[in-house]
Amino acid sequence: MATLYTSHARVDEPQHRERPRRVRAASSRLWQTSPLTYLTLLVAIVLSIFPLYFMLIGATQDNDDIYKSPPALLPGSHLMSNLSKVFSNESANVGKGLLNSVIIASCVTLSVVFFSSLAGFAFAKLRFRGKSAMLLVILGSMMIPVQIGLIPLYLIMVKLGWENRLAAVIVPVLVNGFGVFMMRQYASQAVPDELIEAARVDGSNTWGIYWHVVLPALRPAAAVLGIFTFMQTWNDFLWPLVAMQDPANPTVLISLRNLGNGYYQDYAQVFAGTAVATVPLLIVFIVLGRQIIGGIMEGALKA
Repeated sequence: MATLYTSHARVDEPQHRERPRRVRAASSRLWQTSPLTYLTLLVAIVLSIFPLYFMLIGATQDNDDIYKSPPALLPGSHLMSNLSKVFSNESANVGKGLLNSVIIASCVTLSVVFFSSLAGFAFAKLRFRGKSAMLLVILGSMMIPVQIGLIPLYLIMVKLGWENRLAAVIVPVLVNGFGVFMMRQYASQAVPDELIEAARVDGSNTWGIYWHVVLPALRPAAAVLGIFTFMQTWNDFLWPLVAMQDPANPTVLISLRNLGNGYYQDYAQVFAGTAVATVPLLIVFIVLGRQIIGGIMEGALKA
């Protein structure tokens, strides 16, 4: 019997060795790129970049050139004159709108990243009563449409005397449920419990653990959340329109809306103003994008 078992095992051994090879070969073929993949990615990139490119081309053209058919696809020579018109437009007040939007988006982004990472760490790694119920309340707040709370929130701002002030746009969005949930999910996987216990053995308190252990590990997720928050706050139009009705104190999107008002539509001026409003978004994406890549590379080296 032992001889038969041994011979049977020797006969099946090549099959057992061949199976992992076939699995690896099939997996490698699955992830191989084909010319169709590159073509699809190229088409997607062109379709994504073309609106931005057309906006930049329109910002360098004269208003009469924009109405030509076919439209111009090469830069013109009217960029500086269009920018001069944008910043000299008193009804739009683009300079003030840019400054207000930078202040609002920066304050909201820093606050959301800080409080969301702190709350995410608490929900993921700390034990306290009512943790599950509080997390459900936070998730439930994400299901409520923003439009429902516009009137009550505006009445609160009036009671506080914050109408037409930056605080009315900043304070209500200093933290959000999406950021807390996102950081909680990332912290539960990116921060090992053993690392926290080791920090406690070394004598570190909860705040020290968060600042020196958890926050560096959350850097990639914090950068992603920062990009999303900055873009969402920068592109917010409805609530600033309600809370800041003073034409002398607009945000950048309200300024762009005022550029398009009037009997005569100067689309070259609108394109130039939109191009100026896009520059801070590109800067934030470049700066925080480096943090994302740096965090990913650091995690790969540790792994």
